[in-house]
Amino acid sequence: MAPAGFAHDALDESSAQKGERYVFSNDELPNLSDPYIGGSKQFSNLREAASIQLTELDGRQNNAADVYAHKGFAYVGTHTANGAEGGVRVFDMKDPENPEEVAVFGHDDVPGAWHEKVIVKSVNTPDFKGDLAVVSVQQLNRNADTSGGTLLYDVTDPHNPEKLGYWETYADTRGTHELYLTTQGNRALLLTSNPYADYYSTTIDAVAEEERRMDFAVVDVSNPAEPETLWEFDPRTLPEVPEDFNGYNWVDEHGKTRAVFNHSVITDNNGQYAYVSMWDLGTLIFDITDPENPEYISRTDYASDQQGAAHSAALARGGNILIETREVSNPVREGFESAYGYTRIFDISDKSNPELLSEFKTDLTYQVEDGTTFANTVHDPKVRGNMLYLSYYAGGVVMVDISDPANPEKIGQYTPEQADVWGVFVDRNYILASDMGQGLKVLQRNNGGGNNGNNGNNGNAHGHTQGR
Repeated sequence: MAPAGFAHDALDESSAQKGERYVFSNDELPNLSDPYIGGSKQFSNLREAASIQLTELDGRQNNAADVYAHKGFAYVGTHTANGAEGGVRVFDMKDPENPEEVAVFGHDDVPGAWHEKVIVKSVNTPDFKGDLAVVSVQQLNRNADTSGGTLLYDVTDPHNPEKLGYWETYADTRGTHELYLTTQGNRALLLTSNPYADYYSTTIDAVAEEERRMDFAVVDVSNPAEPETLWEFDPRTLPEVPEDFNGYNWVDEHGKTRAVFNHSVITDNNGQYAYVSMWDLGTLIFDITDPENPEYISRTDYASDQQGAAHSAALARGGNILIETREVSNPVREGFESAYGYTRIFDISDKSNPELLSEFKTDLTYQVEDGTTFANTVHDPKVRGNMLYLSYYAGGVVMVDISDPANPEKIGQYTPEQADVWGVFVDRNYILASDMGQGLKVLQRNNGGGNNGNNGNNGNAHGHTQGR
C-alpha cells in the first residue's frame, strides 16, 4: 500500500525540506528590522538581549534546529541547509547578551547526516558520572552505507565534548528523529523516536522477525559506550491497530486513513512515564517503571474532522497536565477542518483517561489562504511553572499563561523579522529561541540594565515569511 502524504512526514520528504530555508549570515542580521515584542504581566518588559548566527563550519553556513540548555551552556542542533553535517553547537551563556560559541561536536561522526535534537542530563551510573549528551542522527540518504541513530557524548567539560558511543537504528531509515534522556536511580535511559523503522523493516524489506525494528525504543545507556536496546513498541498490540498494519497507514474508527509513526518522546522528571507522539494515533502514555517491560496506559484521540499530527509534548502541574502540539502544515484535506496545527491541553491526573481541557490557537491557525506551509503551525512546547512557551515558526515564540489550563491566555510574543523559530527553552534568567535562518536568540526581561532598544511593539507580529 503506497504511503500518502501527511504534514511533517519524511515519506513525502517534507522533513528534509524543512532545511531548505534562507539562512542569514552574521553580517546580514543587523540589516533586519527590530523584532516584534509584545506582552503583558511578566512579559511587559521583555527584550531581545542577543541574536547570533552559528559560525561557519568548513566553509558551510548551517541552519539552527532545536535548542537545549544545561548548567549555563546552550546546545543548538543543526538541520540540513548546505549539506548538513553541522553537528551540535555549544554556547557559553555566562553573559546572556554575548553568547560565545565554544565547541562543536557530532558533525564528523556520520557523513551526510544532520543533528537536530540534543538532550543533556547529569548522569551517575556505575560506568559513567558526569553530563551526558544524546544527539539525534538522521541521514540525507536513508540508503547510504552508514546508519542513523543516536550519538552519546560526554559534555562534562562543554568546551571539550568527548564521544562515548553510538546507538544505531534500522539501516534503511533516516535514523533517530527526536529523543529523550532520563534516569532511574543509577540507571540512564535513552528513549528514541525512529520514524518508519517499523514501515521499512516489516513492509518494504520484510526482514526476519528477530531483525524487525519499531519506531519507539527504550535503550539502556548506563554505560554510554555500550548502549543496549531493552524494548521496542509494536502498535499492533493495541486493539485499534490491526495485525496487518503496515507500519504507516492506519484506518481509524471513522474509516479515515491516517499516518502513524513515532515523532517524539519525553518523560516526566522521575522517569516513570513516557509520552510518545505517534502522529495520528495521538500521544501515547506508557508506564516505564520497568523499562524492559513498559506498560501501555492510554492515548489522546481526535475528533473525526481533526487532523492528528501529534508532534511534541510537555508536562505541567507535576505531570498532571499534558500539552500536545500538532504540526499540521497542510490545512486543507478533504473530510477535515481547515486549520494549521494548534495546541491541545489535557488533564492526565488519571493517566488511563486523558481529559481534553482546552485548545489554544492563534491568528495563524486559520490563515488557510497561505496554503501548505510550516510557517503557520505550532511546533514545540516547553513549560516553566504556569507558563507555556510555544515555538511557532513565523510566529516566533508565543507565551501562554496556563494557570487555568482550561482557559489558556496568550500574554506574550516575540517575533523576529522573517522569523523561522524552531525551538524554545527556558533557563535561568533567559529564554532561548533557535531560529532556522538566524541562529540563537536570547530574550530577557529588562530590569533597568542593558540595551532596551528592541522592547517596543515594532513590526508585524504575523506578517513575516519563512525566508527570502
